[in-house]
Amino acid sequence: MQASRLALATLLSLGALPSLAQGTAAAEPDYTLSANVGLSSDYRFRGISQTDKHPAIQGGFDLALKSGFYVGNWNSNVDSAFYNGANIEMDFYGGYKATFGDFGLDVGGLYYYYPGSGANGSNKIDNFELYVGGSWGPLTAKYSYSTTDFFGVPDSKGSWYLNLGAAHDFGNGFGVNGSIGYQKLAGNAKATEINGSVVDNIVDWKIGGTYTVEGFALGLSYVATNRDLAGPSGKNISSGTVVASVSKSF
Repeated sequence: MQASRLALATLLSLGALPSLAQGTAAAEPDYTLSANVGLSSDYRFRGISQTDKHPAIQGGFDLALKSGFYVGNWNSNVDSAFYNGANIEMDFYGGYKATFGDFGLDVGGLYYYYPGSGANGSNKIDNFELYVGGSWGPLTAKYSYSTTDFFGVPDSKGSWYLNLGAAHDFGNGFGVNGSIGYQKLAGNAKATEINGSVVDNIVDWKIGGTYTVEGFALGLSYVATNRDLAGPSGKNISSGTVVASVSKSF
């Protein structure tokens, strides 16, 4: 799941009212339904490639109610060797959003599901996290806490992740964004680096730019971590890399 995959609802675009209705506020819809689809040169989740440094096609749906409650689904291909036979990640989430002046609040839960994992007696991989996020102008912060074994690792409940981000819109379709995250692994959840070091935390960061044209969002970012982790094929899947993407919302 990409810091981007954590944006769950799309603003509704309202057309101009007829002249006879000028000065009358349009009624807010009871709900908005949106969809998104995108292509990325690599799927990086918290700085680590989920596709063994190969491209990913991604997309999902979101339903946002006027009351602030929302539900959604997001999907991406993943490396089947990395996920014990699963080649698709399916995320299901729901929560509540509210604004208080310049401040925004987002609380909810997210379930990571990998259909087909656990084949031939290997560990079944999934994860459920509760999250709370806040925003103030261009700044964002989000804390996620795993209430289940962390992605199938036995006795690893309580692993958590904190992400701080910022974004700026220059207008005319141009924008920049950046973030830094800290993953704390609990219990038996450990990461073994290529040099053999065993660690229980990972720092990731990203800085990039976006350009929106004709409804398509083009992105280019540099993503890296402070660890050197090997994927099933032996590639370093956490080293710094440039990720290009294109997406569209409907």
